[in-house]
Amino acid sequence: MSTINNSPTATSSLVTALGGGSGIDMLDLANKLAQAQFANKVNRLDTRSETLEARISAASDIRSMMLALDTSLGTLIRTGDLSRTPSVANSSVASASLTGTSLPKGSYDLEVTRLASGQNIASNAYASASDAVGAGTLTLRFGTVSGSTFTEDTGHAAVDITIASGASLSDVASAINGANAGVQAYVAQTVDGAQLVLKGQNGAANGFILEAAEDALEPGLANLAWNPSSTNGELLASAVDAAFSVDGLDYTSTTNTVSDVIPGVRLQLSGTNVGAPTRVTFADPGPSISSSMQDLTDALNEVMSALNAATAIGGELANDGGARALKRAFSGLASSTIMPNATGTARTLGDLGLKTERNGTFTLDTERLAAIMEADPEGVAAMFTTGVHGVYASINRIYRDASSTTSLNSLGASIRKYTTQLTDISESRTEIAEQQEKLRARLAGQFTTSESRIGMLNSTMAMLENQIAQWNRSDS
Repeated sequence: MSTINNSPTATSSLVTALGGGSGIDMLDLANKLAQAQFANKVNRLDTRSETLEARISAASDIRSMMLALDTSLGTLIRTGDLSRTPSVANSSVASASLTGTSLPKGSYDLEVTRLASGQNIASNAYASASDAVGAGTLTLRFGTVSGSTFTEDTGHAAVDITIASGASLSDVASAINGANAGVQAYVAQTVDGAQLVLKGQNGAANGFILEAAEDALEPGLANLAWNPSSTNGELLASAVDAAFSVDGLDYTSTTNTVSDVIPGVRLQLSGTNVGAPTRVTFADPGPSISSSMQDLTDALNEVMSALNAATAIGGELANDGGARALKRAFSGLASSTIMPNATGTARTLGDLGLKTERNGTFTLDTERLAAIMEADPEGVAAMFTTGVHGVYASINRIYRDASSTTSLNSLGASIRKYTTQLTDISESRTEIAEQQEKLRARLAGQFTTSESRIGMLNSTMAMLENQIAQWNRSDS
């Protein structure tokens, strides 16, 4: 509220200095009368402001609790061990992750005999990377290189690369890279000199040859051509497929990333273990799921306790639509189907043992949880994902609905409404302060005038009294 000015006027100061007037502090009286005039309005605004601040605080606390629940549950599911996470005993051979196509179980033996690799060739040596190499066209053709033969893959289009007049070895490397043909080129400074190195993609079918069509006026480009039967350049590495076995069954792959050979698992091959198979196994998520369900139950009860207290008779959110909507969402949480596409028996949080009590709080039926994990372990594990369905999706949906500022019945909308009303109260305080100051100033002016008149009357009375006293003395 604005501060009211109590500065005395010049007239009032003069009257006070002369010792005249009524003896009453007229400015203080004006201030008190102005305050009294608006006291009821100010008190009502104070009471309303305190109520709104309490509502905002209660709603914000519950929303923050929902955020903490949503965040912690999402982090646990993304980074925790609530699914049958695969592991490879010999981590130097491969790493494993889930593809999401199915839920794996059991164990598998993996033996890697060869990793997929790409073809590497090096050109004849030049004195310098800046040496001119001739002009014309280089052509990359793709297929399988076997010994001294090349079988072209006609489904893989050849790529022509124009080499301009005056081009150097470095210019050729840049032109090949610019063609984006799947072959990487660079110039290596070796003990023999500058050599053009070409590296192809992994897989036997990604072998290649390099042909040259020279410009007759600027020959020399043929020195870079290579095929398996030529004497130009050097074959550093052949393009081969990965070769491995799972449980004794042989497989090949054009890349070192292999999906669903083990159902639901992606293998990233990184080394060989010929004659020494390693085992791929899956962690049992049962204990972690049981612990997480108990943690979820406790967290839900924490939110419900705060909701029950805030919505009780006399509570800050007793008549709040957003708080009631959140309570309704919680009341149907255990029975709502959160896995509509499930083929097993695990479809609801109630199936996982979550029970709703009469006061809205939750308990966990551990026996029911254990039974469902025994009967439908894959279905239970599938509920703990970050997909569009499942435990996290259900909690996240409730949190987002409660936090929405556009919904009519949400904590977010309630907080926005109460904040707007609080701003309106602040503006009303300013208006009242301005009106009160105007009244105080008007009363102060009126009282100052009255005080001056009283002072003059007192002076006149004193003069008359003195004159009468003089007359009385003269008569005697």
